[in-house]
Amino acid sequence: MIRLIKKNYFLLTSVFLILYFSFNLVSGERGLFSYIEKKELLSNLKKEEISLTGKIVDMDHKNSLLSTNLDLDYVETLIRERFLFGKADETIYIIKKDEK
Repeated sequence: MIRLIKKNYFLLTSVFLILYFSFNLVSGERGLFSYIEKKELLSNLKKEEISLTGKIVDMDHKNSLLSTNLDLDYVETLIRERFLFGKADETIYIIKKDEK
């Protein structure tokens, strides 16, 4: 048995190394599956970044309406939304958005 192993040492070592590198190429820390997961995570983070950037721009716009030159229409809209305040003989409808 030992003579057979010594005779085929190069073949056994080559097969072991090929299996080792193939396994790590597919499922290792830097393997194909890990690459696909990281690529998907990057895509999700980019979408979240775009969403948050849009929210920041919206908040900056709303903040500018309240700080630099006071927009009375916007203030009235805020009062109506926050305090459910209306004028006399005015009907207020509250529409709730479906949450997903």
